[in-house]
Amino acid sequence: MALYGVVETGGTKMVCAVVAGPDDIRAEVRFPTTSPEENIPQIIAFLAAHHAQTPLTSIGIGSFGPIVLDKSVPNYGSVAPTTKPFWSNAPVVAPIQAALGVPVGFDLDVTTAALGELTWGAGQGLHHIVYYTIGTGIGAGIIVNGQPLPCMMHPESGHQRLSRNPLDTFAGNCSFHLDCLEGLAAGPAIEKRWGTKAHLLPPDHVAWEYEADYIAQAIMNTILLVSPQRIILGGGVMEQLHLFPMIRRNVLSRLNGYINTPAILDHIDDYIVPPALGNQAGMLGALVLAMRAAE
Repeated sequence: MALYGVVETGGTKMVCAVVAGPDDIRAEVRFPTTSPEENIPQIIAFLAAHHAQTPLTSIGIGSFGPIVLDKSVPNYGSVAPTTKPFWSNAPVVAPIQAALGVPVGFDLDVTTAALGELTWGAGQGLHHIVYYTIGTGIGAGIIVNGQPLPCMMHPESGHQRLSRNPLDTFAGNCSFHLDCLEGLAAGPAIEKRWGTKAHLLPPDHVAWEYEADYIAQAIMNTILLVSPQRIILGGGVMEQLHLFPMIRRNVLSRLNGYINTPAILDHIDDYIVPPALGNQAGMLGALVLAMRAAE
């Protein structure tokens, strides 16, 4: 049976595992995200120890971004300039591949989660889905014909511009754009605007009206631009499940009947959905990357 190494490089923690399949995790380790000088050797040590016992077929890595995905450039597989301390321009794929000597699949963390949901979660049986993560940051994994959307680097959907709610006087929290989607609707923006963490706000707080409006605008833009078969909303903010019916109502209102399909007009509860894999989406998506890298 083939064994695969899977890695999630998150903003606060790293997760490494050796798996044989979605229901067969052989070993797993977690450690805090600090610096590439510390974390990359930790990843290599874990994978190499298992590779020495039973050879790994390949490795899949889902990474926080931005990352370099153009295989024609010398710094493919590295973290692009980022606000994450110590990680700008840090190579990820090259040192791991050099140490293990097996194929490595690499993609953005949210795209990786989208692949996990497509294969084993809320996107099963479909070919075109979008997975939004709405938490500390906001990003979207766009899958077209079963593959991550091919593009210059990777989508940065969290930085799309929106129409501000006329009652919202908050300047925004994005260091680049202030009031983009991430600057208005990510977890830190909610906390900065209201002075408390999102999960501590009651369901009837006006914060959720703003949140549902901004997320619905992003979904409307996504439907008009990409026309996915399903949109999956994950991340810490979306653990507030009362947001889902509010977002669906806002999407229908903003589209105003223009997209005249049963999936939206009659079955929107099945069109805008939470992830089925929970916090396993990233790991299982990395498994998809590994399996594809081995082909």
